[in-house]
Formats: sequence, C-alpha cells, structure tokens
Amino acid sequence: MDYGNQTLVTEFFFTGLTNHLQYQVVLFVIFLLVYLVTFLGNMGMIILIWIDSRLHTPMYFFLSHLSFVDICSSSVIGPKMLTDIFVEKKVISFFGCAAQLYFFTQFVVTECFLLASMAYDRYIAICKPLLYMVIMSQRVCVRMVLGPYTVALISAMINTTFAFCLPYCGPKIINHFFCDFLPVLSLACADTQVNQFLLFSCSGAVGVLSSTIIFVSYIYIIIAILRIRSADGRCRAFSTCSSHLTAVSIFYGTLFYIYVRPSSNVSLDINKVVSVFYTAVIPMLNPLIYSLRNKEVKDSCRRMFRRKKFLMSR
Repeated sequence: MDYGNQTLVTEFFFTGLTNHLQYQVVLFVIFLLVYLVTFLGNMGMIILIWIDSRLHTPMYFFLSHLSFVDICSSSVIGPKMLTDIFVEKKVISFFGCAAQLYFFTQFVVTECFLLASMAYDRYIAICKPLLYMVIMSQRVCVRMVLGPYTVALISAMINTTFAFCLPYCGPKIINHFFCDFLPVLSLACADTQVNQFLLFSCSGAVGVLSSTIIFVSYIYIIIAILRIRSADGRCRAFSTCSSHLTAVSIFYGTLFYIYVRPSSNVSLDINKVVSVFYTAVIPMLNPLIYSLRNKEVKDSCRRMFRRKKFLMSR
C-alpha cells in the first residue's frame, strides 16, 4: 500500500463512554469520587505502612508497592477521562497516546507480578513459618519488587514501540475512552498481524507466568491449611490469604474477560464498560479489600486515630 500521498496522523479522538449530557454529569461525579477514593485510599495505605513499625514486614512492603502502582495506573487514565467527559472533541496527541499506552501497560504488568510476589510471600509464611524471616529477607523482598517493575518496563517498551512504529494515516477515531492496544492497532494502515502476535505472546507470557506462580503457591497453601488439625487454626491461616485472593480474583477475572474472549464488533462496546472496572474500580477496591478484611491494618488504623485524638486533646 502506498502511503506517500497520505497525511500521517498527529492526533487521535476518543469516542468516550457517552454523548448524553445527563449521563455525562452522573459519570463525572462517579468517576471523580472513584478517583479521589482511589488516590486517598492507596496513599493512606502507603502512609499507614510507613509510619507503623508493626507493618514493616514483607507482606506490607509488597502491599505498599501495590498501592503505589494503583495510584499511578489510575492517574494515567483518570484525569484525562474526567476532562474528556464534557468535551465534544476528546483529542489526544500521537505521542500522548503512546505515552498513555506505555505507562498504563507498565503498571498493569507490574501489578500482575506484584500479586505473584505476594502469593509467594503467603506461601512461605504458611508453609515455612520458621524460615520465613530468613527466606524473605530485605534483599529478597527488594528483588521481588524490582523484578516486576523491570519485566513490565521491557514488555511495555517493546509493545508500545512496535505499535507506534506503524503508519497511521486515518481514520483517527479510537473506539475507547483511553489508548488501548487493540483499538489503536485497528487504526493502522498497515498489516498488524506481527503486532497482534507480539501483543498476544507478551500478554500470554505475563498472564501465564504470573498466574502460574499464584496458582502453584495457593495449591501448597491449601494443602498446608488442610493439614492443620484445629478449625480455628485453619481459619486464622486462611484469613491471612483472603484479602490477597480476593484482589487476585477480581483483577485477573477482569483482564481475562477482556483479553481472552474472542473480539467482535459488539464486544468492543462491552469491553469499554469492563475496562472502566479494571482502570478505575479495581485500584479503588484494593485498599478497601486490604483494610476491611485485614485485622492488622484495622488495628493500625485504630492506633493511629487514637494517637491523633490524644495529641489533639493535649
């Protein structure tokens, strides 16, 4: 195909979620509240873990990074989505789209492997409790956090570079509310089979590797829990994993629904609705899940509020 006489695209336009004013007002209020709760909830979790010495353990070290990643991933999408709701032309520059796609991919892949690191941490805590502090040393924990960031950086860089090296000469309309790989690749005026194969390979490798680590860890955890004779002991052991298991189920369930299902013209609009869930709702749910279902976090919150109340009463 000859692109010599065609103008290359320098900007894209989003279709957004709706063009009806009454829905736009409702969506703006909802998404603004969701973003504020996400930011404040995750930032509060980071501060709580930082100031409470009782939470200076490997589990909460990973959780603080998970909260940081949730803040970043929601901030990549949230502010732009909010400003676009009432705008007729939801425009984003070519390089802005590439940057949004890169950073969002970076944080999603990082979250996948952070959840895997947390699963391995729970496996060591339950299956090898006497060796826990020896195996999960500070050096090991740092490596288990740097690993996800490094793998995510490489994956995001490869896929984004290949996607935006393609010629885009029109149309410019992305059937989404943010730059995602499949809607962007559908606009390229070139063969995208290599890009789709690369995206499928990287996504498959990330999904299979991280989910396998989680799955195998929980098999050993379940076996260890079933060997505990007392019902109370089994409940206590399982309660240490329940928050993480809930977060994993929601996160992976949503991603598999979008990226594993066969795509179709109908599913694109459905995917936009589901994408709202994993771009906006899941980052908000994580701190709520870990605070409402975790006794140590709730106790730490109570201590912090008592300390604040005591200082204010002096």
